[in-house]
Amino acid sequence: GAAVERGGRDPSTAGPPQGASAPSAGSATGQAFGCLNIHASLLPRWRGAAPIHRAIEAGDAQTGVTIMQMDAGLDTGDMLLAQALPIGPRATTASLHDELAALGGQLIVQALQQAAQGRLRPTPQPAEGVCYAHKIDKHEAAIDWHQPAAQIERRIRAFDPFPGASSQLGDTVVKLWSSEIDSCSRPSDARCGQILAVDEGGIAVACADAVLRLTELQRPGGKRLPAREFLRGFALAPGQCLGEGTGGAP
Repeated sequence: GAAVERGGRDPSTAGPPQGASAPSAGSATGQAFGCLNIHASLLPRWRGAAPIHRAIEAGDAQTGVTIMQMDAGLDTGDMLLAQALPIGPRATTASLHDELAALGGQLIVQALQQAAQGRLRPTPQPAEGVCYAHKIDKHEAAIDWHQPAAQIERRIRAFDPFPGASSQLGDTVVKLWSSEIDSCSRPSDARCGQILAVDEGGIAVACADAVLRLTELQRPGGKRLPAREFLRGFALAPGQCLGEGTGGAP
């Protein structure tokens, strides 16, 4: 299962699930609940290792925390408590993780209190709506500029802080940390990944259907920088094409 962990660690790179360890949790009536888990999604959606990343990547409007009983399956145990949390338009995995960690801490306290009072009732997960949040693989970091701009923008946020979205320019792999959909229209003859404009406001790049403006980047060995500072030490010009060498350009 995927546990919400306190302290800002990325759930997909952490060790075994650190759900609420309450092997003897029980009620005043003697009902035992076994070991409880704090899962960072509204089950049964996004069972698995990377529910926060996948929720942002998919464009979900909300996620949440589910307190569940652990069983032999992958996040298939009965649900005890759940609470939704909106996903903001600028949310990253890092920021959403911290919000969910705080919410998870509150819910597990409520669950243990309700268990002690005999008010906690297990509910089987519904059969409908099941999907899996597969573990993030580093190869997913490379941006495919043939995708729609909105999808790429979500992937950049979903992969912050791990593995960090990236794109190749010649022999250099540049990390992409922040972006926004640009209001300018996409030239019909532009190649996917082609840089259309470069200024202090960012780097405008042609995607499949629109233009994405990159606003925070990182060169190898460097720090995350706003586009205007990044460009002082890394020259880019209209006409260059991101993704070259990785299949990003047609």
